[in-house]
Amino acid sequence: MAALAREDGARGPERGQRGCEHYDRGCLLKAPCCDKLYTCRLCHDNKEDHQLDRFKVKEVQCINCEKIQNAQQTCEECSTLFGEYYCNICHLFDKDKKQYHCENCGICRIGPKEDFFHCLKCNLCLAMNLQGKHKCIENVSRQNCPICLEDIHTSRVVAHVLPCGHLLHRTCYEEMLKEGYRCPLCMHSALDMSRYWRQLDDEILCNDCNGRSTVQFHILGMKCNICESYNTAQAGGCRISLDQQ
Repeated sequence: MAALAREDGARGPERGQRGCEHYDRGCLLKAPCCDKLYTCRLCHDNKEDHQLDRFKVKEVQCINCEKIQNAQQTCEECSTLFGEYYCNICHLFDKDKKQYHCENCGICRIGPKEDFFHCLKCNLCLAMNLQGKHKCIENVSRQNCPICLEDIHTSRVVAHVLPCGHLLHRTCYEEMLKEGYRCPLCMHSALDMSRYWRQLDDEILCNDCNGRSTVQFHILGMKCNICESYNTAQAGGCRISLDQQ
């Protein structure tokens, strides 16, 4: 048997490794743009000064017998399974993650398919629990994430739909909540803040009349409802952080 195939430019321990950090597969893609061999388009794009068009891939190389052949799910020479899942449109090879190809999105999505629907206005596959319950923004997925400025539509990172309809990468959304709660595009609250707002309308203790009352929060001071003094302090209690909302 021939020595195991490897990517162009691969070194040492990468030799013969099945798949990469992005995908589990038993073949290398032959890039139609430069005729180099890479495990996936992302590995190619990280090393080259141009992007690999996944839809134009015609040939792959088996990592075991090294035979270059037409893109297909199983090696025609040694029967190596290139991927439990294979899409002959996107030329996506990977282990089974319940993927499906969405014709409207134009790419493969992680399913199961029955758990998602394609919103024609947003031009994006969304979870079924959002059907009829999200704000549509035309072609919203074709916009870059406003946090990291990277692509959302073809990203391997899950997108998070904000109440305002804008999208963020889920990881960017989680990082954003450590610093604030507003959509970076329209300043709308990025999550249900009602519990937090109720917390701000807290009980205060008046230092003059010793009375207690509940008032709306104000940064300059909160007025006692009994004697109208501003010499007050919040009565205290357990605070709810944003990531607990």
